[in-house]
Amino acid sequence: PTDIISEDVCVKIPVVDQSLCNGCRICTDFCAFNALAFINDQVIVLEEMCHSCGGCSLLCPQGAILEKDKPIGKIKSGVFENVKVSSGYLNAGEASGVPIIEKLLMDSKDSNRPVFIDCPPGSACVVMESIKDVDYCILVAEPTLFGVSNLEMVFDLVNLFKKPFGVVLNKVLEEDNPAKDFCIKNNIEILTQIPFDNSLGTLNSNGKIAVRESGKYKTIFKELLIKVEGRAKDETVVDS
Repeated sequence: PTDIISEDVCVKIPVVDQSLCNGCRICTDFCAFNALAFINDQVIVLEEMCHSCGGCSLLCPQGAILEKDKPIGKIKSGVFENVKVSSGYLNAGEASGVPIIEKLLMDSKDSNRPVFIDCPPGSACVVMESIKDVDYCILVAEPTLFGVSNLEMVFDLVNLFKKPFGVVLNKVLEEDNPAKDFCIKNNIEILTQIPFDNSLGTLNSNGKIAVRESGKYKTIFKELLIKVEGRAKDETVVDS
């Protein structure tokens, strides 16, 4: 992407006015994350443990707890030909990346083009936040026991959210594939299979886009795109 625009993402964390605090400890008793401590007759804020719920500020009977902005990461957006690319970057050590996901989703809400959200493996909070409003989910699975374990977690998650989905089998070999077996056992649609291919790994390592460099992968991913767009439109019509 070029013409990259960077924007800080901030959360609210408490700031204590010690001159107003009477030591009632309502705030420290309330905090489920132990981000507040009463030490030497003062309320101490442990910023790294705060989850920015705002409860302590609301509950303080003396009005001694205010809030300030704390940067937790950045969003960088740019354009590559006719594709807008937005990425979230979480600062090391931060408790949650959900505020960054929320900001990314808010920025893409008014788009009149298809929006594709790339999530990390697993079923953590950032994944749940990412899929809650999507029309269709693509689950990517590799032919290993770890891959099946991850697939099973995400399978349970998309069912919990009642989201339509299909599976892409990645790094497929001419051997037993426990991920494929899991799909067959649970009647999950396999959207496509991407072979284990050193040439594809080389393209990725060199920062190349596979569909531009390889006719084979252009065909695979074009067919996948058409299929996914069709599934998403079908679900949108049903919901309407």
